[in-house]
Amino acid sequence: MSRPRLLIDGDTLKLEEILQVSRHEVTVELAPEAAKRVQASRALVDRVAAGDTPSYGINTGFGTLAEVRIDRKDLRDLQRNLILSHACGVGQPLPLPEARVLLLLRCNVLAKGFSGIRMETLGLAIDMLNRDVVPVVPERGSVGASGDLAPLAHLALVLIGEGEAFFEGVRMPSKQALEKAGLKPVVLEAKEGLTLINGTQAMCAVGTLLQLRAEMLADVADIAGAMTVEGLLGSHKPFLPEIHAVRPHAGQKAVADHLRRILKGSELVETHVNCSKVQDPYSLRCIPQVHGSAREGIAFARRILEVEVNSGTDNPLVFADTENIISGGNFHGQPISLAMDVVAMSLTQLSSISERRVEQMVNPSLSGLPAFLAKNSGLNSGFMIAQVTAAALVAESRILSHPASVDSIPSSAGREDHVSMGMTAALKGRQVSEFTRSCLAIEVLVAAQALDFRQPVKPGKGVLAAYELVRSKVPHMDRDRELHHDITAVTALVESGALREAVRTATT
Repeated sequence: MSRPRLLIDGDTLKLEEILQVSRHEVTVELAPEAAKRVQASRALVDRVAAGDTPSYGINTGFGTLAEVRIDRKDLRDLQRNLILSHACGVGQPLPLPEARVLLLLRCNVLAKGFSGIRMETLGLAIDMLNRDVVPVVPERGSVGASGDLAPLAHLALVLIGEGEAFFEGVRMPSKQALEKAGLKPVVLEAKEGLTLINGTQAMCAVGTLLQLRAEMLADVADIAGAMTVEGLLGSHKPFLPEIHAVRPHAGQKAVADHLRRILKGSELVETHVNCSKVQDPYSLRCIPQVHGSAREGIAFARRILEVEVNSGTDNPLVFADTENIISGGNFHGQPISLAMDVVAMSLTQLSSISERRVEQMVNPSLSGLPAFLAKNSGLNSGFMIAQVTAAALVAESRILSHPASVDSIPSSAGREDHVSMGMTAALKGRQVSEFTRSCLAIEVLVAAQALDFRQPVKPGKGVLAAYELVRSKVPHMDRDRELHHDITAVTALVESGALREAVRTATT
C-alpha cells in the first residue's frame, strides 16, 4: 500500500509531519520550486570552485584552518576528509525515529536552496529516507557550535558509502544497506561535505519528538491531576473561570478550562459540598497555575522549533540571486538549547507536583483513605514504593534540569569560543520526558486505586473515561503484586496517546 506524500520545500515543514516521518508513514518528495533553488545555488558554487578566489568551505580549510588554500585537484579529497575526520560521535545510536527525523531535517534545510548541494546528493538522502536506510548516528559528541558537526558527519558517512546504517531496522555497513535498498553512494564535490554537517538538525531531531511528547504529557498531567482531585474528594472551585480571568495567563486559563471539562458531570463532588475542609493542598488547588506555567514554557519551545526546522543553518550560505556566498553564524544552536532547557524544566515541574499528589493519596493522615491504598495494610504495602519511585524520578529530573544553555566550552583552537550545548539540552530533555511519563503513569495508577474506594459514586466524565481505560488493562489491587508491570501498562497508555484520546472523546 502506497504511503501519503510529503512535499518538502525548506519553508513549510510542520512538527506533526515530522512525527509522521519518524514513524515511516509518508513518502518524502522534493517540491519542484525547491529543486530550482537547489540547482541555482549549486551553479554558483560550481562557478566559484572553478575560479581562484578563496571561498570558505569551497576551496579552503575549515574552522581554524580557514586561511589554508586548497588546490582545485584536491577539492574532492577535502570534502571526504572533512566527513571522515568529523565522524567522532560516541555512545548509543539515536533511536530510529530520531535518526529518521535527523535525515528529514537535513533534507529540508538543503531544499531551501542556500546550501549549494547537488541534486544528486540531495536525491540520495531523500531516497534513503523513503527506502528506510537510516544512518547510525551516535548520540554524543556535539557542542552545538558549528551546529551538530559529529552527528551530521555520521549521517554524511552513509551518503559516501562509509559508516553504518540501519536497513529496515537491521544494522549493517552502509554500503550493504545502500545496496539492499537499490542505491549507490555519491562522491562529494566542492562544499558538499561542509553543507552536510553544518546545522542544528540533530538537536532539532531529538527536540522535535521531545516537544510533541511534552505537549502530550501536559494534557496527561491535567488528566492525572483531575483523577487525584476526585479520588481525594477535592474541591472543583479553584478551577472556576472567574478566578483565572483576573490572572489571565494563557496556560493557566487553558488548564482550568481543561480541568472543568474533565470533571464535568461529577457525582463525587456532590458528596462533600458541605464538608469541613476549607482548602485543598497546593498540589490540587494550584494545578492551573503550575501546569499552566509548564504549558507556557512548552509553547515557547514549539515556536522556536517551528522556525528552526525551516531555517537555513549552513555556513557559508549561498545566495544565488545576488551571487554572494557569505559566512555567518546560523549554525549556532543557542535558540534550541534554551528552548530544550525550558521544556526539561517545564516537565520536571509537572512531575514534581504529580509526585506530591501521589503522596497526598498514599498518606492516610492526608487522604482519609487506607494507608498506601492497601487493603489489610501492614500485611500489604500497597502503593508505598510507587511513591518512592516517583520521588526518585523527580530527584533525578531536577538534576537534569540544570540548564545546558548557560554552559559553554571553547573548541577548535578558540575559533568556536562560545558554544550552545544544544544537543546536550535536547538529550537531557528527552530523559526528563521519559521520567515525567513514568511519574504521571504512577499518579494515574494510584488515582485509579483511590477512585475504587469511592465507588459506586461516579467521578466526572473525563476522569471516568481515564479510570475505565486503566481498569481495562490493570485490575484493582486487592493484595500486593509486582507493581512494575502495572506501571508499564499505564505508561504504554500514556505514551501511545490512548489515555489522552479516551478523555478527549468523553469530553467533546
